[in-house]
Amino acid sequence: MTLSVQPLIVDGQRILSIRQINNLPPAEKDALYRSLIPPEALLRFGIPLSMTDAQGRPLLTCTCAPLTSSVSLALRQRWDDQDPVIYLELADTPTNQLEVLLFVVNDPDSGRFDVDRMPDGRRTNFGVDCRNVEEEVRAMEAGLAPAQVRRGAKLARRLIPRFEEFVARLGRDRFHTRPLAYHNAILFERYGFSYTMGQGRMEWIHTEFGPGGLLHRRLDGSTPFRRPGAETTVRGRSWAIHDGVLGEPFGSIGVMMYKRVGIHAGVCTFPNAAW
Repeated sequence: MTLSVQPLIVDGQRILSIRQINNLPPAEKDALYRSLIPPEALLRFGIPLSMTDAQGRPLLTCTCAPLTSSVSLALRQRWDDQDPVIYLELADTPTNQLEVLLFVVNDPDSGRFDVDRMPDGRRTNFGVDCRNVEEEVRAMEAGLAPAQVRRGAKLARRLIPRFEEFVARLGRDRFHTRPLAYHNAILFERYGFSYTMGQGRMEWIHTEFGPGGLLHRRLDGSTPFRRPGAETTVRGRSWAIHDGVLGEPFGSIGVMMYKRVGIHAGVCTFPNAAW
């Protein structure tokens, strides 16, 4: 199934890229980027349709300077909230594709875990540069996955179709993303994504977490993230991989995914997985 949408035409010009949108007048480009926000997010968190608060301050911030080829959107429940409900970064690629660079959905009413910073305030860069292990343990025991600072808001299934429509209006039939962690890749599979690169590696991970496998043997209880039994859930595997059980960061294994507009790929590298 493919989406039937109207092409994006502004002042007689066919718009085919983020860069072209960013070069539009502010009111026109803001309206286009606002279309990515699902109404369900506004309704659930009491955000006005204007996406401004009672004092007129913006609850949606959009970084999309002219002559640039990327955009970041951050929707907050309250103007001064530390964490957005939705954060999205998109960019044109050198090969004329569209890529989701970062995609985060938070429940702002849930508790926060400072896995993104050290006690002295240094940023952890998703645990790549350094790790706040104490906060990671707290987050894991509360049911979160690596790099999550709050519980998810379960809005991804609402956001992805809106993004597909946006992509289709730009004349594209797919978009790409690089999952930051193992659990992200599994979630993207469930949303209908397939692999440009890395499916074989994901299948190897599943095999080696099985009985007698290399990764299964490394779940030896040597750290809180390598407890026996972690292999049975998506989160357990992702925390063990975040802890280095692969011998290299997940981001180094070269996983790249894509979603075809209107098509669910049906890929599953962890059958019957519990979250």
